Amino acid sequence: MELICLDELVPQNHLLRLIDHHIDLSYITEKVRPYYSQNVGRPSIPPVRLFKMMLIGYLYGIPSERQLEQEVRLNVAYRWFLGMGLTEKVPDHSTISWNRNHRFAGTTVFQEIFDEVVDLAISHRMVAGRVLITDSTHIQASANKNKYTMQSVVNTPASYLDELEKAVGERRESQGKKPLPPRKEETSYSNLKVSHTDPESGFMMRKGKPEGFHYLEHRTVDHKFNIITDVHVTAGNVNDSTVYLERLQRQVTTFGFEETLEAVLLDSGYMTPHICMRTEHLMAIIADRAAPKADGIFPKAQFTYDEQKDVYVCPAGAELTYRTTNRAGYDEYVSDKLVCASCPLLIQCTKTKSPQRVIQRHVWETSKERVRAHKESVVGKALYKLRSQTIERSFADAKNLHGYRRCRMRGRAKVQEQAFMTAVVQNIKKMARYLAREENYLGYGGIVLHPFADSPHKYHQFTPHVAV
Repeated sequence: MELICLDELVPQNHLLRLIDHHIDLSYITEKVRPYYSQNVGRPSIPPVRLFKMMLIGYLYGIPSERQLEQEVRLNVAYRWFLGMGLTEKVPDHSTISWNRNHRFAGTTVFQEIFDEVVDLAISHRMVAGRVLITDSTHIQASANKNKYTMQSVVNTPASYLDELEKAVGERRESQGKKPLPPRKEETSYSNLKVSHTDPESGFMMRKGKPEGFHYLEHRTVDHKFNIITDVHVTAGNVNDSTVYLERLQRQVTTFGFEETLEAVLLDSGYMTPHICMRTEHLMAIIADRAAPKADGIFPKAQFTYDEQKDVYVCPAGAELTYRTTNRAGYDEYVSDKLVCASCPLLIQCTKTKSPQRVIQRHVWETSKERVRAHKESVVGKALYKLRSQTIERSFADAKNLHGYRRCRMRGRAKVQEQAFMTAVVQNIKKMARYLAREENYLGYGGIVLHPFADSPHKYHQFTPHVAV
């Protein structure tokens, strides 16, 4: 027999020791209190211990709760983090599963825990709320891509149709056009592959992406310390831009970014007229999409828009004048057939039977042009480079270190739980390490004992992080 102290077996620079010292998780008890009975049944496992156990699984990429139970039984650092002795019985894996599938099913517990972690980062001034960077990544669903049925699914109308109809009406009125008849409520359908195993996943077929059933995680990070401020999961066949504005508004409202938010960075999947219009009050920096063009025909970019005259000017110098605004929100500008018929550039302008070129311009095109100007500015180019250092690195970290390439569970709600917990461990890990460096810096007058050094005698100079 040997008398030992469990605390002495865990290295001072161990990540779990840093988390235990700097991150207070006691709030979890209050968050889950409504879901526990106070006077019925046997005493439960402390909620904080239960969530810490789950935290270990996501932090170290342990893919199953059964394996997690075994790892905790054998690992001294895990036992120390959970406040358990060497001989104390480890909670059974089925206890974690039951709590997830029954006690916390249909609740907002995981969202609330994630929000608390972000609030903690804000309190430590690790979130500036000035520049938010958003992108999506695919997560392979736990489903065989060859096991599916073709089903006719109702298409959900775009949420901005009322805004678009109002803008179209105002544009037509300003041009002296009659208002369009009321929009008919028509139901459209699409034939989609629906998985037998996980019907809530979506079959993804994107260029450069793996084909099969996936989920999409739409993630936003703050530029200062790459802290994740929002995660939202949809089926893999949902467009990136569909949920963006709703998620952006949630962050602004929840974390109080109304006064601080200055810019948003997005890739070309978010380059839609509606997003450009709704982010006019910000410096929206969005990668542009390459417009499709026919071989041998002048692209739209060769035509210059004259805002004062409200006309397009073709490469030959002729004007295309306004004709109408259609229900889809596009102004139509047409050339004069008589002028075009005698133009030497006609063959390069159109291949239609009628010698006339038609150019379309969206009613919110001015907003898109403003976004393009932001992207091409000196500041815009510098900011856009942050994407590779922030959001893309965040996704790489999640997939390489935290088992985020594949869904652990089935169903959108459970994948959303995985997204929350993965984001929580990424944020907690970043905060714990930063706060440890700050504490060492203050404690050693600028000479820092590196919290991750192999030996306690290794020192290095440390300069506190200063974010623009």
